[in-house]
Amino acid sequence: MEIKANLVDVYNKEIYPVILKTKGELIESITKIDEVCDTYILPGFIDAHIHIESSMLPPHEFARIAITHGSVATVSDPHEIANVLGVDGVYFMIDNAKESGFKSYFGASVCVPATPFETNGATLGVKEVQELLKRDDIYYLSEVMNFPGVIANDEDMLSKIAVAKKYNKPIDGHAPALSGDDLQIYIDAGISTDHEAFTYEEGKEKLQRGMKILIREGSAAKNYEALHPLIDEYYENMMFCSDDKHPDDLVKSHINELVSRSLKYGHNLFKVLQIASINPIKHYNLDVGSLRVGDKADFIEVLDLEDFKVLKTVIDAKVLFDNGVIKIEHQQTSHPNNFNISQKSDDDFRFMQSCKKYNVIDVINRQLITQREIQNLKIKDGAVQCDLQKDILMISVTNRYIEAKPALSFVHGFGLKSGAIASSVAHDSHNIIAVGCDERSIALAVNQIIQNKGGICVVDKELNTTHLPLPIAGLMSDEDGYEVAKKYAQIDEITKSKLGSKLDAPFMSLSFMALLVIPQLKLSDKGLFDGNSFHFIGECEI
Repeated sequence: MEIKANLVDVYNKEIYPVILKTKGELIESITKIDEVCDTYILPGFIDAHIHIESSMLPPHEFARIAITHGSVATVSDPHEIANVLGVDGVYFMIDNAKESGFKSYFGASVCVPATPFETNGATLGVKEVQELLKRDDIYYLSEVMNFPGVIANDEDMLSKIAVAKKYNKPIDGHAPALSGDDLQIYIDAGISTDHEAFTYEEGKEKLQRGMKILIREGSAAKNYEALHPLIDEYYENMMFCSDDKHPDDLVKSHINELVSRSLKYGHNLFKVLQIASINPIKHYNLDVGSLRVGDKADFIEVLDLEDFKVLKTVIDAKVLFDNGVIKIEHQQTSHPNNFNISQKSDDDFRFMQSCKKYNVIDVINRQLITQREIQNLKIKDGAVQCDLQKDILMISVTNRYIEAKPALSFVHGFGLKSGAIASSVAHDSHNIIAVGCDERSIALAVNQIIQNKGGICVVDKELNTTHLPLPIAGLMSDEDGYEVAKKYAQIDEITKSKLGSKLDAPFMSLSFMALLVIPQLKLSDKGLFDGNSFHFIGECEI
């Protein structure tokens, strides 16, 4: 391959016209020329922390869309599918990614299950983590979400960290709002990154203590606005990531959007590109080129350095995206899964009165954290009722691995005026989570997902059901990614326009209402959980 364009040299902080030649998978030469070039070549973008499963697409299909935005690689934690299928799920992701030509770098998921307070489909103990980390295609120990365990010297947690150190592989963090002495204990254990910082002060403290901060901008959690002021001073220790990206958002943009937005805020081009490409390569020891002679030929050609309209995406000297044409073909895949329950009745979602005042989960738009409210709720025929005027709805989590009574509670902030929504994407154990205005609507939504063995679903006022099946582990579709994005967008629009939700991403927010390691109140299949004190609290005010 030979390409003539302006080279954006991130290392030397220069831009100049060149002819670049490749040989095999490598860059053979870069020669300066005295010509005017209209386009620019620069290192491809890297998502430094993402759960590909959250795109509802398998890795091969995710790659087909990501390359259109100039992404050449992801650092991917497969703990969503690992919670469903264990190590077999991790191997599925690795194998599925191989044929695309895109560079997906997977980690060994350390918190499977994330906590002992929920039911999931598999366990990755020290033995399984070691089995993964000794492989050359496992690049790091995935996010250590059980930060209370690290601080308390939990033997299992520290043993898994020791295995990562044995194989000299980086250890990812996950420590929302952790600070002071407890943060230092966490860092001293060997944990080197964090993507959960959601305030400027939190990000700065973690950077000053030696951590690397990943600025996260996903479909639900959006921390860019709070953290981007740190870029100018701390860019050498920062990266960009999505964490979780739903399919309709992935079709719109990826890391390219953060690069463009950073420049609009006045941040230096070379600092921003170092964050978007060079820093992940160095930190995770990725086999990704950064536009130097002898590197792998991984780069992108763009029309300008403002909007970064991608003309070409090149990986290992292969042009995978070329002027609007995706060169990776859609492929059929297998459907590994773990879904073992029968249909539920309306009565399964009846919440019988047990007290006068109830704990209510308060959802916060664009954040994974929640707050706790205490509310008097209406009672009818002995059952606690939703209060649509106060926007207090029922929330349920139904165990999908074994037959069990659904866990029930109440939530504020979803804004539904009728119907229900449900999903088998419920971090991290991926039971069936639902929010709705009445028992009938919730039962219909949950049963549609049970029938499909995974998916997302909305039930409207007339009890009509619209759904997107996710037959791969109950997390991912086997359809073309753009069709999945279209169907997801349709369901999202019904949830907002017909049911009345005001959340930016109601299904993404829904999926995190079961994530116990993010404070404050969350719901697992076993009950209502306080993420601050790390124990069950029950539905009644204490």
